[in-house]
Amino acid sequence: MFIGRDSELKKMNQMYESGKLEVAIVYGRRRVGKTTLITEFCKNKKTVFFAAQESNANQNLETFSNAIAEVEKNSSVSMIFRSFRDAFTRLAEIAASERLIVVIDEYPYLAGAEKSISSLLQNYLDHQFKNTKLFLILCGSSMSFMKKQVLGYQSPLYGRRTAQFKILPFHYLDTGKWFPDYTFEEKALMYGITGGIPLYLEQFSPSLSIRENLLENLFNKNALLFEEPSNFFKQELREPSSYNAIITAIASGKTRLSEISTTVGMESGLCSKYLSNLITLGIIKRETPVTEQSSKRSIYLIDDQFFRFWFTFVSKNMSSILSCRIEDNYAASVESRLSDYMGLTFEKMCRDYILYYTDNLPFLLGEVGQWWGGHPRKHKQAQIDLVASAADTNDCIVGSCKFRNAPVDTDELNLLKDYADAMGHFEKRYYYIFSKSGFTAALQNQAADVRLLTLEDLYHN
Repeated sequence: MFIGRDSELKKMNQMYESGKLEVAIVYGRRRVGKTTLITEFCKNKKTVFFAAQESNANQNLETFSNAIAEVEKNSSVSMIFRSFRDAFTRLAEIAASERLIVVIDEYPYLAGAEKSISSLLQNYLDHQFKNTKLFLILCGSSMSFMKKQVLGYQSPLYGRRTAQFKILPFHYLDTGKWFPDYTFEEKALMYGITGGIPLYLEQFSPSLSIRENLLENLFNKNALLFEEPSNFFKQELREPSSYNAIITAIASGKTRLSEISTTVGMESGLCSKYLSNLITLGIIKRETPVTEQSSKRSIYLIDDQFFRFWFTFVSKNMSSILSCRIEDNYAASVESRLSDYMGLTFEKMCRDYILYYTDNLPFLLGEVGQWWGGHPRKHKQAQIDLVASAADTNDCIVGSCKFRNAPVDTDELNLLKDYADAMGHFEKRYYYIFSKSGFTAALQNQAADVRLLTLEDLYHN
């Protein structure tokens, strides 16, 4: 079942229909569905699909040669090319007269094995491929490599691409499509558990309950996802134990650089480098209040929902899982804490709703985030879940996001207005309150002063 990626497929098909040389760079973290997207696009199109291997140049050349031979089924010649130059020359000959897609999946592996491959590709793109009907797709999971060695200014391939696609996890709406019979709350929970990563979603059955899925696919020492963070770090990073310690610290509420470095016992400069690597991988994010330009008030949060769930529930229940007692403890250790856990996930869903899905905004959208700061009158810290600034005026949306089992009452609106006064900065404010469990009659009577949105509204924009 292929879900989502509509805009990416539309753009790729537009490029395909151009009939001219196209070079698409596709990148994104592991497990995010890059190869699945490319495979869907290539259906019923003449394609050389080469999956580079973490091996030597000769082995990769042989695999590449075999991939080329597969599209030349009518050819009586089946051979291993003597060099990548010869292989590229043959591709140029084929693409001279017909549309041909050439996919090099995990391009960083090939570049590591054949150091001159980027320079060779540059030469062919500038000359032999220039007037052909070739559609070249370079795909990679190493975010740093793809940004620096393919997209970066110092790369031989710089300026040769005609499009780039950074493949991100699914938003909450597309994640919900994997579970058509779930309630809206259950769909939201599955987003909070999987983070919209296709490989993780594939492990969960829409015919099972949330509890059954978690016990089978996460709280089970033999399950694929049980050791996923550890395996992910081993694939991507040199010192997985240090990164594990950093994420554990953030999951426990240490969000400032000084707090994180002290907790893990690491010098702040080195800790900052590790945090930067985790940001590149899409595991954590650095946030500053919407109204701030300086990074001095930045905090670090776990951006990947699956990693946040794992470090909140799996890591802290490890003894119960390994001793096969988690089923007995599930109600107290997991189920009773899910609503609290979903608070941050729901805030992200509400921001994404404002960013991507609603067409009923009072202004042209600028920046979207959250705000926190000191309350000038009450001498305490104030925090606003959602702040969306206007692009062309000094207006803003101020929002509260509550994933609670009780309806939201008027006190939440009063608190939101109070915190908005503490924030200042904006001339006109539009108040939004998002609630999983609806609103009291008293708050609904103030509907002229505030926009009220339920979880169902987020799924039926």
